[in-house]
Amino acid sequence: MQAYVALLYSIGLGEGRRLVMSDFKSMAEGLGFNNVRTLVSTGNLVFEARTTKISTLEQRLEGAFEKTFGRHVDIIVRGAEDWLKLAASNPFPAESAKAGDQVAIRVMRQPVVDEALSRLQARAADDEKVLLVDGDIWLVFSRERPSSRLLAAANHKRLGVGTSRNWNTVRRLAEMVGSRQ
Repeated sequence: MQAYVALLYSIGLGEGRRLVMSDFKSMAEGLGFNNVRTLVSTGNLVFEARTTKISTLEQRLEGAFEKTFGRHVDIIVRGAEDWLKLAASNPFPAESAKAGDQVAIRVMRQPVVDEALSRLQARAADDEKVLLVDGDIWLVFSRERPSSRLLAAANHKRLGVGTSRNWNTVRRLAEMVGSRQ
């Protein structure tokens, strides 16, 4: 058995409906996953399963989600070891310690290409930062601007399938899978 982290791209089910994490947890347990846990109400799941291909887990979760909730949602899965490596590779430790909610990572299904990163960096304000680390995008958002152009630019159409989490969530998920290693 191996621990995994699964991240939903969106938890809105349309028409004012919102995903309840206990229902998501039950869905994952119905797939035969063990020690299923959620973190906050933003579509974060930690579970254990037999070691298998990440793409197989993503397809199983996405299929079950659509069947259970009536809507397709992209789900990004990482093994525990890869998640711990991701968290350890934080290129912005000082910013994360100061304001973990202003540092985010866009976790990608496929690594981001350099051209897409360049376009994203061009949208960053002077007090914002964008770095590519192992195919995922790390961002530091401005405290001065309530709405950053980076957030809108870091989307599926421009970068490919991925989802963003702030440093606080990344760190807490690392703690959850790290305790199972």
